[in-house]
Amino acid sequence: MTPLAEVLRRRIAETGPMSVADYMAECLLHPTHGYYTTASVFGRAGDFTTAPEISQMFGELLGLALAQCWMDQGCPEQACLVEIGPGRGTLMADALRATAQVPGFADATTTHLVEASPRLRAVQEETLAGRAVTWHDRVEELPDGPLFLVANEFLDALPIRQFRRSDDGWQERLVGLRDGALAFVHADPRHEPDLAHREAETRPGDIVEVCPALSPVVSRLAARIAAQGGLAIFLDYGDWRSIGDTLQALRSHAPDDPLAAPGQADLTAHVDFEAIARTAAAEGAAVTEMTPQGVFLERLGITERARALLARLPDEESRRNHIAAHRRLTHPQEMGSLFKAIAFHRHSTPVPPGFDS
Repeated sequence: MTPLAEVLRRRIAETGPMSVADYMAECLLHPTHGYYTTASVFGRAGDFTTAPEISQMFGELLGLALAQCWMDQGCPEQACLVEIGPGRGTLMADALRATAQVPGFADATTTHLVEASPRLRAVQEETLAGRAVTWHDRVEELPDGPLFLVANEFLDALPIRQFRRSDDGWQERLVGLRDGALAFVHADPRHEPDLAHREAETRPGDIVEVCPALSPVVSRLAARIAAQGGLAIFLDYGDWRSIGDTLQALRSHAPDDPLAAPGQADLTAHVDFEAIARTAAAEGAAVTEMTPQGVFLERLGITERARALLARLPDEESRRNHIAAHRRLTHPQEMGSLFKAIAFHRHSTPVPPGFDS
């Protein structure tokens, strides 16, 4: 039993079962035993590899897409180049390198990372050594001005609540105890007004997930962009609207039982892209279509960039790895279809690159 498992077992024994959201929050962010507090999470030595770690092309193309939007919006001065959930800082490093060639962009923008973890901030600072970067705990701390923002695999780590439909309403799925061990249990059925729109498409036994933390983040950013300009691009795995249990644990690059090793595995869930679109639109922002990552990157020119880089590689192994990285990012059977992209911007500004079919 992990140290955090014992902490959670005692808490549940004293106060009763906890929501899946509370369980995720403890597993990921517990100040002593949380996954992001203690683990080396990224890359081959960690538990998962994100798109920026697969190839420099990912961050380069996203940076250039943001710079193109900056130009399309009239090259505003005092704009913010922002990443939330920046991992090791690789995406931002690649974006800054690529956009250094865009006239005026570096002078007009300041770079900001929204990252609450001191441990990850230290890694990002090392990756971005020599760059002028400001860190923030929350999006509310970002300075005034247009935001040109990207968030890759940020929303999937936000804690979710799960509800199972029954004949008598919705039963929240909770983490409790069975024979002294952590186990999933269900609360008594009750009416859930926020899930009324899901009743027509579900039947008893179906699980629906809700992410309480998603709307506040998206709402603040959308309201800010609608008022001051810029755009936000979110890339994550999920779909427009999902049914079923998507909570998953990843440990040493392999799936694991979400309850098996609290604090020692990454916990994520599929992102509800409809919730992003609905929340952003309610704040007055224009919202793009949800677009598969592979399609999005192809529209940004990833194949042309891949060919240019391939010509510079010195040996066959490097070339094979490069081709494999391109495939992994774009192919429908890899990340190309599972991951989606969506953006929101001001109604008065052009549709961002990659979303304009």
